[in-house]
Amino acid sequence: MTENSIAIALGLLGDEWNLTIVKLAIMDDVRRYSDFRDRLGIANSVLTVRLRRLTEAGVFTMVLYSQAPRRYEYVLTDCGRELWKVLLTIWSWEATWVTEHIEPLPPMYHVACGREFSPVMCCRACGQPAGPREVRGTFGPSGGFGRSVPQATTRRRSACGSPGPGLVPQTIELIGNRWSALALAAAFLGARRFTDMLVMMGAPPTMVSDRLRTFCQMGVLTTVAKPGSGRVEYRLTDKGRAFFPHVMVMLDWGDRWFRAPEGPATLLTHTTCGREFRPVLCCCVCHRELHGSQIQVGGAPPQATSAPAPLQATSAPLQATSAPAPPNGG
Repeated sequence: MTENSIAIALGLLGDEWNLTIVKLAIMDDVRRYSDFRDRLGIANSVLTVRLRRLTEAGVFTMVLYSQAPRRYEYVLTDCGRELWKVLLTIWSWEATWVTEHIEPLPPMYHVACGREFSPVMCCRACGQPAGPREVRGTFGPSGGFGRSVPQATTRRRSACGSPGPGLVPQTIELIGNRWSALALAAAFLGARRFTDMLVMMGAPPTMVSDRLRTFCQMGVLTTVAKPGSGRVEYRLTDKGRAFFPHVMVMLDWGDRWFRAPEGPATLLTHTTCGREFRPVLCCCVCHRELHGSQIQVGGAPPQATSAPAPLQATSAPLQATSAPAPPNGG
């Protein structure tokens, strides 16, 4: 069974080294193998595999910069540049809900209004905010849980294996394992009972139990006892629902660049306006659409500009200042 766009996106973005490599490319314009290696403190074998995978997926393209010896730069494609939205939603969720970071995550400013901000996910069709209660989703022509599982059995670093960069610890716990990602998807699709999760995921019962227990420990799910039945249901907490924008942005990116020939993997509807849902990120302060070129990472608050930000597609990258960026680890 071939992977659909969901599985491809999870396989690429559920790897902390991949995310860190993309972050360096987008925010710091790192392009050369030696620069990635020096910045990350990563083994050559690990870096080579990650860069090859990202290049094969079309996130990078290789550009020759030296004939003797032959050397190549890894240059972001349009597909790769659009990942600034994914990085932004990860940053926002981790900054709000996660305290376990090597260093505190820096503030982000919207240059257009000059204020520190958090992204708000809105519907591109009507411009109104959209959360998990306002978006209805079903599997599309290429959907289904079977095709949505990354072929790799796990993308998380194991406790006894090589350490990762430590960039986004809980994000990777949620999407960096094939069964974690499916459990989260099932919860957003309305599964509440253990048996519902078991049927929807098609995973071994011990794995479903492990993922539900882990999510409860993380505070993403909570249990609610059903009176008279002796059973419990699993409900998303505020922390769990807050992860929804990242899921939607990641799925939208995957569908845009890796859609299967038979059609999309998911069909989403914004219940407020009744139209197809496509996510767009807006500033919580001025409510204008966020463009990557107008996002400043760290530093002093910028002076506001009067440039308008209409609701339209954008693939501009995040621009970092000279202030420290989120930790790379290594």
